[in-house]
Amino acid sequence: MSRALRIAIVGGGVGGLAAACALKLRGHEAVVYERNSELKEVGAGLQIGPNGVRVLNALGFAEELTSFSCEPPDLVSVNWNDGSTRVREPLGRNAEQRFGAKYLMAHRADLYALMVNRLADGTVRLGSHCVDLGGRNGTAFARFESGEEIEADVVIAADGVRSSARQALFGADTPRYTGQIGWRAMLPMSDVPEGLGPDGSLSLRKDFVGWLGPRGHVIMYPIRSGEVLNFFAGYFLDEWAEESWTAPSTPEEMIQTFHGWNDALLKMMSKVGSVYKWGLFDRDPLQAMTKGRVALLGDAAHPMMPTLAQGASICIEDAWTIARHLDQGADDPERALKAYEAERLPRATRVQLQARQQYLNNKSQPSPPPISRDWIFRFDATTGQDWRPADAA
Repeated sequence: MSRALRIAIVGGGVGGLAAACALKLRGHEAVVYERNSELKEVGAGLQIGPNGVRVLNALGFAEELTSFSCEPPDLVSVNWNDGSTRVREPLGRNAEQRFGAKYLMAHRADLYALMVNRLADGTVRLGSHCVDLGGRNGTAFARFESGEEIEADVVIAADGVRSSARQALFGADTPRYTGQIGWRAMLPMSDVPEGLGPDGSLSLRKDFVGWLGPRGHVIMYPIRSGEVLNFFAGYFLDEWAEESWTAPSTPEEMIQTFHGWNDALLKMMSKVGSVYKWGLFDRDPLQAMTKGRVALLGDAAHPMMPTLAQGASICIEDAWTIARHLDQGADDPERALKAYEAERLPRATRVQLQARQQYLNNKSQPSPPPISRDWIFRFDATTGQDWRPADAA
């Protein structure tokens, strides 16, 4: 490290917090500005692929991450009406052997807490809504709704799928409603029945389970050391829904949408507490992630469909990479950010486009087998190369 940089991060989600942790590891202290008055738990369940877990391990989180996450051994696809098994294949039980890291499920709030606890007091400033940002006179600036304005060597914008920073830098985009609405909810594991399916072999308390049916699918997996079942229910509807994870819904609305599906599944839906719904939107990839001394990171840079469950992991990859480039190129931050962009943009774009294609495949009937994610999981963002076993020739 040639010199310590002043870095402002707009957005206190997974990507922003991971970037702050990665920068601290390299001796740079960043300040995170989050618009909400608290770090929200909305979204709850989070899949972290081996490529994301590998970076979290490099950040020093391996032990704590394992303490609250879950590692479903198998991925099980079942029929929507009777819960009979369509396909069963390994998920967590061979991920480390094949890709060099685990495939984990976690509660978003637990990951937030893990990262915040690693940062110095005062690093995360809540209630800071950024309304403008950019560069001037060889520095970067961010202006907030309160009237406060700060200067920094670099501003990292990690303000999510509906990024105001992306719009300020590159203009308004035109997201397309995909025709699918999703519901998110959680259920105490004590309300989850054991032994479903015709032969009683389906375990919602252990495996990653996907119910597949006409015009919809429901994904379920355990989080919080198996104490909670997280689920996402997606259904193809012509009506538009708000692009937000916080649009309120009700169990009754969700049950009505999935009328006729498996009785045990509908009964579980009836027991959930808070339910949120949102419309799934698609965006075209950007041609750039940086402008001067401002860089986009995570969903702000490459918002993607949730079909590959890679949103969090790609954010975490971005975080490690931008910290490395800023550390190595601290004397020329603009050049460092361009190097970050050159490394991350092709990979993020490829994942973004595969997520779109997977969505289109899912929509077709009958849907073809899932597109392989192996190339995504093998990548090691800490080295910039694919992971290989130590004994590989």
